[in-house]
Amino acid sequence: MKRVVFNQKGGVGKTSITCNLAAISAWKGYKTLVVDLDVQGNSSEYLIGTQFRELNDNAADFFRQKLSFFGKGKEPRDFIYNTEFENLFLMPSSPELASIERDLESRHKIYKLRDALDNLCDEYEHIYIDTPPALNFYSRSALIACDSLLIPFDCDSFSSGALMGLLDTVAEIKEDHNPKLELEGIVVNQFQAQASLPAQLTSELTEQGLPLFETFLSSSVKMKESRTRQTPLIYMAQSHKLTQQLLAIHSDLENNSKKKGRKKTA
Repeated sequence: MKRVVFNQKGGVGKTSITCNLAAISAWKGYKTLVVDLDVQGNSSEYLIGTQFRELNDNAADFFRQKLSFFGKGKEPRDFIYNTEFENLFLMPSSPELASIERDLESRHKIYKLRDALDNLCDEYEHIYIDTPPALNFYSRSALIACDSLLIPFDCDSFSSGALMGLLDTVAEIKEDHNPKLELEGIVVNQFQAQASLPAQLTSELTEQGLPLFETFLSSSVKMKESRTRQTPLIYMAQSHKLTQQLLAIHSDLENNSKKKGRKKTA
């Protein structure tokens, strides 16, 4: 299963959601890959530390070789690294993603990630992609490459407005490039039950028929601590309320995967 976590608005928890859901997948025994396409490299730093910047083979190198016509080049798996967590693997980001984006766009390399991930699906049971907070070459590549989209939503009025525009973009990409792409769910993040605006906004989204996960993620300093310690919550604070909420969302994802599997075999 290939899932992309995307929202054009920054600061909504893309990295936290990507890495923690992937970590839960690995913790449950699934061989799981995280692909970090955000030039900031937050997922890479979360999972393997700042040394990701020193790695020679990374996401930028994967895309760069697609600009060369000479030789076969390396296989997609050559750009993937072990993390210290069993079953959890990473294709790290690089600041050089920014410098090659224009060439990739102009030379129509938008489907190269899809082709690579299709090959890797035989090796990895679950693939999660962290994306930049912008609709650019890399986020489009991820939306084209994946089966499922998770949208983090942080319950402010600006985020609500941006969400509507994002849904239009997803519909267009689905129609033009990837008919398999489905909005699997909106992950409500940093939810404050005591405040009136979050309840109002989530209620409005539900009334519009949008697929919100029933479990909302609470705002907690434990997530910041997790990122500082470079240890996903499932390994650092398994009994914490936020970890349990992430486990509930992951359980929903597993159920969705099983339903899709039954449809394919029917």
